[in-house]
Amino acid sequence: MIDTKDTPMPEHVELQVEGRGVRLEYARILAADDGAPLIVFLHEGLGSLSMWGDWPQRLCRATNTRGLVFSRYGYGHSTPRPTGNWPSDYLELEARVMLPALFAALDIQPEKEKVILFGHSDGGTIALLHSAMFPHTLAATIVLAPHEFVEEVGTQRIKTLQQGFNGSSLARMLKEHHADPTGVFRGWSELWVADRYRDWNIEHWLSRITCPLMVAQGAQDQYGTLEQVHAVTRAVPHAESVILENCRHIPHQEQPEALLNHVRRFLSLHELVDLLAASDS
Repeated sequence: MIDTKDTPMPEHVELQVEGRGVRLEYARILAADDGAPLIVFLHEGLGSLSMWGDWPQRLCRATNTRGLVFSRYGYGHSTPRPTGNWPSDYLELEARVMLPALFAALDIQPEKEKVILFGHSDGGTIALLHSAMFPHTLAATIVLAPHEFVEEVGTQRIKTLQQGFNGSSLARMLKEHHADPTGVFRGWSELWVADRYRDWNIEHWLSRITCPLMVAQGAQDQYGTLEQVHAVTRAVPHAESVILENCRHIPHQEQPEALLNHVRRFLSLHELVDLLAASDS
């Protein structure tokens, strides 16, 4: 466990999921109040625990909350996935099976601990799915640039990355954050551009979300149009939407202060943080 002013030092936890063992790296962020809400960070499709940088600590410090950061199965220094095609329902499996298994292994009880999901990109999709699959268990959900369906703009962007991946700065960067960087990139990118994935869509799940929900996206996001945001707000009337100008796909890097202010206000509105107390921390 760590203090919010320190860099997360990963630990590992063993899960038994559908008959197989999976080892996940994770780090906890502590708060002065052991009963403070717990923000669970769900990284993007090429992300990991370490690729969040200091954003989880900054957000937890600004809101006097605890945090849990981890690398999903196949990512970072968690158990690599076997070579070959990733399953078309891998996001659904993360939401329905892997996240509850992680909670159980770490003795986290969402109904009692005021759990807030904070997901980016693919992690945002997982957060939406988990919120719909397990309604009434979460205190709130915040998603950045989530995907609810496949769009051509995203598919073309990923194809461009594939063409120039070998020897690229992206390849070098992924090598710093993943035990199997090539496997991560190939598994993620090949699924998103596959013909079998073109009809993937989770919009039918969204109306089941009952917890407070905030969806944010950069106005210049290169992986999806604002229709991704509108799909959420149509299905979840109580959802709050935030469109960040001069921002592409990674709001917590490109517009961190604006995003931080929106998150603090949202959590305060739902009585999950005390802004005055947080400002004194």
